[in-house]
Amino acid sequence: MSIFGDIMSAIFGHSASATPAGSAPQVQPSPKGSAPQVQPATPTSATATPPTQTTVDVAAVLDGLAKQKKQKLKWRTSIVDLMKLLDLDSSATARKRLAEELHYQGDMKHSAKMNVWLHKQVMIKLAENGGKVPEDLKH
Repeated sequence: MSIFGDIMSAIFGHSASATPAGSAPQVQPSPKGSAPQVQPATPTSATATPPTQTTVDVAAVLDGLAKQKKQKLKWRTSIVDLMKLLDLDSSATARKRLAEELHYQGDMKHSAKMNVWLHKQVMIKLAENGGKVPEDLKH
C-alpha cells in the first residue's frame, strides 16, 4: 500500500463518527420514560439513489488520537508529527517516498520546504477522499 493510503486508512479506520454525507440519523419518539431510539437515515423517495460518500471529520479523529499520546504532537503543522500520531514511519526516507507518490516537484534535499508541502497536500488529498478538513489546514 502507498504511504498516503496508510495515512488515509489510519485516519478513516479510527473514525467511529463517520456519517454519510447529506444524511443524518433519524430520532424516533419513544414511550414516556424511555430513551429515544436512533435509526439510520433512509432515502425519502422510492427511487434508487446513488451511494452516499462517507465524511470523516479528520481534525476530530486526529485530536482524539493526540489526546491518547503522552508526547505532544503538532499534527496540524507537522507532517512528521502527523505520521508519528498515526504510528507510521516518519523517517526522511518515508517522507521522500510520500513526496514521490504525491508528485512533489521541488528539491527533496530541502526537507523543510518539502515537509510543509507534504502536510498541505496530505490535507488536500484527505479532503478529496471524503475527509472533512478545516480550511486553514489546506492552505
